[in-house]
Amino acid sequence: MTDREVLPDNVKPIHYNLSLRDLEFKNWTYQGTVGIDVEITKPTKEIVLNTLELKLHNAKVKVDHTKSEQTIETTNFSYNEKAQRATIVFDQELPVSKKASLTITFEGIINNELAGFYRSKYKPAETPAKSVPHDDEWHYMFSTQFESSDARRAFPCFDEPGLKATFDFEVEVPTDQVALSNMPVKETKPTKEGWQLVTFETSPLMSSYLLAWAIGDFEYIETFTERKYNGKQLPVRVYTTRGLKEQGQWALEHAAPVIDYFSKIFDIDYPLPKADLLAVHEFTHGAMENWGLVTYRTTQVLFDEKTSDPRFKNSVAYVVAHELAHQWFGNLVTMSWWDELWLNEGFATHCGWAAVNEQHPEWEVWAQFVNEGMETAFRLDGIRASHPIHVEVRDALDVNQIFDSISYLKGCSVLRMLVNHLGFETYVKGVSKYLKAHAYGNATTKDLWDALSEVSGQDINKLMAPWIAKIGHPVLNVDEEPGQITVKQSRFLSTGDVKPEEDTTTWWVPLGLEGKKDESGVAALSLEKKEETITGVNDDFYKLNSGATGFFRVNYPASRLAKLSTQLDRLSTEDKIAIIGSTADLAFAGNGNTAALLTFLQGFSNESHSLVWSQVLDSVGSVKSVFGEDEELKKGLSNFVVKLIDAKVKEIGWEAREGEDYLVGILRKSLISSAVASGHPEVTTEALKRFDAWVENPEANPIPPSLRTSVWRAGLDKDPARAVPILKKEWFETKSIDGKLLCLSVLGLTKDVELLKSSVIPFNYNTSPPSNAVPNADMHALASSLARNSAARNLHWDFLKNHWDAIVSKIGNPIVVDRLVKVSLKSFTDESFVDDIAKFFADKDTTAFNRSLGTVQDSIRGRAAYKKRDSVALKEWLNANNYI
Repeated sequence: MTDREVLPDNVKPIHYNLSLRDLEFKNWTYQGTVGIDVEITKPTKEIVLNTLELKLHNAKVKVDHTKSEQTIETTNFSYNEKAQRATIVFDQELPVSKKASLTITFEGIINNELAGFYRSKYKPAETPAKSVPHDDEWHYMFSTQFESSDARRAFPCFDEPGLKATFDFEVEVPTDQVALSNMPVKETKPTKEGWQLVTFETSPLMSSYLLAWAIGDFEYIETFTERKYNGKQLPVRVYTTRGLKEQGQWALEHAAPVIDYFSKIFDIDYPLPKADLLAVHEFTHGAMENWGLVTYRTTQVLFDEKTSDPRFKNSVAYVVAHELAHQWFGNLVTMSWWDELWLNEGFATHCGWAAVNEQHPEWEVWAQFVNEGMETAFRLDGIRASHPIHVEVRDALDVNQIFDSISYLKGCSVLRMLVNHLGFETYVKGVSKYLKAHAYGNATTKDLWDALSEVSGQDINKLMAPWIAKIGHPVLNVDEEPGQITVKQSRFLSTGDVKPEEDTTTWWVPLGLEGKKDESGVAALSLEKKEETITGVNDDFYKLNSGATGFFRVNYPASRLAKLSTQLDRLSTEDKIAIIGSTADLAFAGNGNTAALLTFLQGFSNESHSLVWSQVLDSVGSVKSVFGEDEELKKGLSNFVVKLIDAKVKEIGWEAREGEDYLVGILRKSLISSAVASGHPEVTTEALKRFDAWVENPEANPIPPSLRTSVWRAGLDKDPARAVPILKKEWFETKSIDGKLLCLSVLGLTKDVELLKSSVIPFNYNTSPPSNAVPNADMHALASSLARNSAARNLHWDFLKNHWDAIVSKIGNPIVVDRLVKVSLKSFTDESFVDDIAKFFADKDTTAFNRSLGTVQDSIRGRAAYKKRDSVALKEWLNANNYI
């Protein structure tokens, strides 16, 4: 691709020596020196590298000639802020040299924008070290977030994934604080009074986005791997700010075995001498895989048995495994450019779930992935404005937008499909071959397919090319005749209006057909053309996509769907989830209808599996979110849910039993949450009783952690004027790691218009006082609950329009702005909002979220079409079945 905005190729980095001193905690600046050993490949008078919000003071180049050494100095710099580059101009030409060094002195900012070298505010759990900077009760820790392209905010560098180098790093810190980096500490020596210089060992060859450091009032808990690395067990630590380290125990218990598991299956030992996991109080994503120093949002690495929602047990175990998978896939071998991001993220997602499945088979995480991961991928991939897995990326701002469900979840889904086809052993053998061939280097998707082709003897490039290079996924339309079925693939669009020119891809589809007369189990059949007839099919029972291992929808005839609803005992958990998901999606697109979906779902009232219930309730929730602005339809759908779950919610009750299975707890949470949202009389009465008791005395009457949001919501629905201040107070005072996010997720659900305008919506965006400001990284939690709330959606959009510049200014970080746009605007159900959004953003700079604007508008079009098409028929069905 020729239009990538990449650095000139006349200078290449080999090694960095980075030193940071004079950290200033009042104006948040620091002084830096970076020495970069480079190779000059062409004569030049200019060196162009990446910088953003840095002041360069001085630069000099030393060039080794065969017999002499020459030093050329300059203070002539020009900056291109849009391209995030600085050009260093020299008076004389620098000759070609294998061995040259560039030294730059500069000043940087410890910003509060969650990118580069930044500060995070937190309330200390215990009395902090004296030197920790603070404003009132907020104290600060410092860490880095460089992926994708923010190392350039912290120091001048060649900030592209293909320009790998080794790094020496040192930083001057207060003597009572701890400094961490990718490698172990090499030495510590005193500098000025109360300060010391901490120097770290040299890093392996790596991309600039993987360099990391952190400074703070840290403490740690430690364990060791069972396996030995270079003759020693590897130290694994979880670091937190003072007073929180014990909450890292759950993550620590998972991290060491996961490192051993990946070392074994990839047949490559973990390559660094230590593995640190650090809880960071303010964080854009879930975590970041910096080599040897993985950083995490607190909710993704800390867990408290007494106060955390048990669901976070699952997400902590997964996120720990995902980031550790990156230590090989991403860090040891890095994609050659950001258009191959899926290679890092799709793979780490698949490996993360594989590792959790190894540790917790009782959690059935692949069924969970079908319910959560695949369904989320289908939603984004089913709209016109989606993008292929392999997507063109021009520059740094463009890449931020593809850290999305396509790169992670569709990437994982197609890998899972391939793994199922090849077998896990063959797959990891090919992966190992790929990793060994490209260790400490960069690679492409083709390199991975070539390695897998070699070990499997199949042409993986050919099988997978459409899945990676083309947009969208297929729906298989099934026609039945006695003893045979005809299967036809076409591109699925959730708007239901695919045009012939949009339907030219022929995917390789492993059919996963069960129910062939002459075969037991799953027939090894694939669809490799648009249409095929399969004979010898059992008329009484067959199913496609057995185990939901394929990334496609299946459109059965209505009569077959009705029959399958009487044969649920012959479907696996994954089958049930996938069939419900397909039926809901096809109703949305107009290939089916909502009445058929609800009729099908009625058959699940006796279901026992929590993940199947999750899919059932998600599907009804999606219907409610489209039709819920009509009070009559909303009431009818709520009555449908109450009847559907009534027996099950009474059976499971409010109290967890001793030694209860994890999935039973998840089911209780789902059912009680749906019961409260739908106004189930007994459940709501009990929730209100618990809310009142908790308000009266939270210590004596705690709410079980997984039921907090349901109980809070009941209180909010009954008396919003009373509940909103209580929940805001809880947000401010909570000691629970997940408490703040959960408060925000409930606050946005109030129907009281005046409260929404005065107390809820502005709360998400205020900046003063700092103690009453929702952190940038958490704003999506309240914004998405406002978007789900039909009473709040329009009010929120009006607020965004009226305060847009101030909001963007508060957020600062383009990734967070992108996320806010995505979660806030996709839920409208009237096509007029497509035009309204386009009109509002017409004169704004949308570079950081232009892809998301396209997906949001497509999402609205689909929802509007669905609402228009099915409202009357849905009302008739709900009437006929006595729900309204």
